[in-house]
Amino acid sequence: MENQFLRNEMLWGEAGQRRLEKAHVILFGLGGVGSYAAECLARSGVGELTIVDSDTVSLSNLNRQLEALRSTVGQPKTEAVAARLRDINPSLKLHPIHALYDDAHRNWFFPVGCRYDYIVDAIDLVSCKLDLAETALRLHTSMIAALGTGNKLDPTLLQITDISKTHGCPLARVMRRELRKRGIHHLQVVFSPEEPVKAAQLEVPPPGRRSVPASNPWVPATAGLLLGSAVVRQLLAEPEGQSC
Repeated sequence: MENQFLRNEMLWGEAGQRRLEKAHVILFGLGGVGSYAAECLARSGVGELTIVDSDTVSLSNLNRQLEALRSTVGQPKTEAVAARLRDINPSLKLHPIHALYDDAHRNWFFPVGCRYDYIVDAIDLVSCKLDLAETALRLHTSMIAALGTGNKLDPTLLQITDISKTHGCPLARVMRRELRKRGIHHLQVVFSPEEPVKAAQLEVPPPGRRSVPASNPWVPATAGLLLGSAVVRQLLAEPEGQSC
């Protein structure tokens, strides 16, 4: 029988593939980083995904986001990503949520009795990232977070490490300080120590932001694939949990 995950099974075996099929991962953020993480998880054979984003596809997303096509401009990113993932794996249990994660709406995403095998943070807002880290700790759920990829050019500098070992990244510095205030000293992250390029400001920043970071097709993509790879490898190494 034809098996789309055959090449995966050649690496981690049929039992490993079944483990991934039973896993439920929730992913926040479907931009340049998150879209690649989502596709990595789907192509690896993770059986259930909850994907969260409040944004719609815009023309400026076409340079780096997998769901961004001329035909999808104006669509909710969750809808565009969901269509792509269903085309990759029709058996995927998919829960697209077009909404913004914040502390006021936390229970929408983490209802009582619902447990995920992994939380993936690919969002930009520091307050939301911090709340997710606190939530993961409280729920005893593994989590990995992406740090800054904007204004950077060298994908070979990206790495998976603990937040305590990060350096040279402005977002990492803020996250370290704020996490310590909350008693959190360890968090798995993808980060780059590359010094950000001073980018021209050609786009009006949205309310609440001073600038819009520049980006390219390869740095966010590499970060997203690193996120996905870390999740898959840890899922393969852990016993099965109880998903919702």
